[in-house]
Amino acid sequence: MPILVMKFGGTSVANPDRIRRVAKRVGVEVAKGYDVIVIVSAMAGKTNELVNYVEETSPLFDAREYDAVVSSGENVTAGLMALTLQEMDIPARSWQGWQVPLLTTSAHSAARIVDIPTENILRKFDEGMKVAVVAGFQGVSPEGRITTLGRGGSDTTAVAFAAAFDAERCDIYTDVDGVYTTDPRICEKARKLDKIAFEEMLELASLGAKVLQTRSVELAMRYNVKLRVLSSFEEQSDEAGTLVCDEEEIMELNVVSGVAHSRDEAKMTLISVADRPGIAAAIFMPLSEAGVNVDMIVQNISEDGRTDMTFSCPTNQVARAEEALKKAKDSGEINFHDIVEDTNVCKISVVGIGMRSHTGVAAKMFKVLSDEGINIKVITTSEIKISVLIDRKYMELAVQALHDAFELDKAA
Repeated sequence: MPILVMKFGGTSVANPDRIRRVAKRVGVEVAKGYDVIVIVSAMAGKTNELVNYVEETSPLFDAREYDAVVSSGENVTAGLMALTLQEMDIPARSWQGWQVPLLTTSAHSAARIVDIPTENILRKFDEGMKVAVVAGFQGVSPEGRITTLGRGGSDTTAVAFAAAFDAERCDIYTDVDGVYTTDPRICEKARKLDKIAFEEMLELASLGAKVLQTRSVELAMRYNVKLRVLSSFEEQSDEAGTLVCDEEEIMELNVVSGVAHSRDEAKMTLISVADRPGIAAAIFMPLSEAGVNVDMIVQNISEDGRTDMTFSCPTNQVARAEEALKKAKDSGEINFHDIVEDTNVCKISVVGIGMRSHTGVAAKMFKVLSDEGINIKVITTSEIKISVLIDRKYMELAVQALHDAFELDKAA
């Protein structure tokens, strides 16, 4: 039998009524002749509740016990889903990560998938099981301890299962009905895309679009797993949602496919750093070791042997970055005059594979922002992306203006 992977997020399985609703959707696919692997998240809000319990009990918690507690939310959902399917006379059983087993590294709360042996689940399919309900977000370490994959890890679990079992497709059911050209809450002209290339989706996911977890898109692109993003709250057709696929499967590529935004950005500048070989490594190694996620980097022109170094990072990592840099200064690794922070900025990005063969995208973007009186603080580019930092108060205006300028409300 062909295998289909279906993943349901927390809002889709928020209560027994919603679980019954998605179980009926699984039943439709079983009736079509599929053996189905269902990946489930914890019920909406349950993971946050469990995290709070851990932090309240032990502020300096053991990460291994954190994973043992936090992973339990998915176990509950998997069991309830299997019971619901059984009540519908569909042969189903639940699987926890260690039972599959989904093998991971030992990095608790941020583990990475190493392997998914298929023998156990395939044997049960051969014995008549039609649905394997797998608890997402979790696995087992080489030491035999429960691990978790980080927030949003159920998406990664689903794609990894689709790759391991050579599934026909991986359907990600969520509370939105697909991938849009931008956030519909900001721009009412936002249009749902029928198809989007892996690379475009990867850029959008990493730039703030929260439809899919970045690691899941990376995995899908590496193993060429067809992803479909759908709403679990709407009636579906075979063409519903957005298909994330190889660019060769898309007939006409827009120059720009989407506008992404990230609200929680900060800009940090080291004033008057010695301009010498190795200075960039001396600055960014301590930041890396402190777990600071550095994004955009700009170095000013050197003057009298000194320069300024600017970079962006998430706002919740500013204090950590500042502490790491001051320690590096105190130890003599780097020397700078001051650190200037700006936590009232946001990142706006335009993304599109069509940029590879079209010129003038950057010029058009900058002209649009200029016409709206928006000053650009930092610019970075890649082959299919242009990102800028601007004042946060202009975020919605910038998104709407760029969406209009690139006519993203119109199909290619």
